[in-house]
Amino acid sequence: MSALRDALRDLSDDIFFDLLESDDAYLLVLDVPGVSADSLELAIEDSRISIDAHREKAPTDDYHYVEENRSLFLDVDLPLPDDASDARAEATVDRGVLELRLPKRGSAGETTIDIVDEDS
Repeated sequence: MSALRDALRDLSDDIFFDLLESDDAYLLVLDVPGVSADSLELAIEDSRISIDAHREKAPTDDYHYVEENRSLFLDVDLPLPDDASDARAEATVDRGVLELRLPKRGSAGETTIDIVDEDS
């Protein structure tokens, strides 16, 4: 997980995040104000987490931009922790907050294996 932690620390100071860990998962909470599920792309491939977010905004009525200081285009590529599994990863975005849950490998609890008795 230290590679993920280091990569998050290297992000711009304009990007706010929390990284939490439990016995069975990691939880990355990332502020993405103005972003909806439709304007967010999230993928995990080759042990990398790719987050591409765009704030959807358009001036109303007869207004046009004179100066824009609230733009958001977030394109982040982060390492997946070595012990995390992308197979059951879950993501939600609600009111401008992205939550990405990455289960740890082997955290699904006990797996029983049926043993076949070939003598019977």
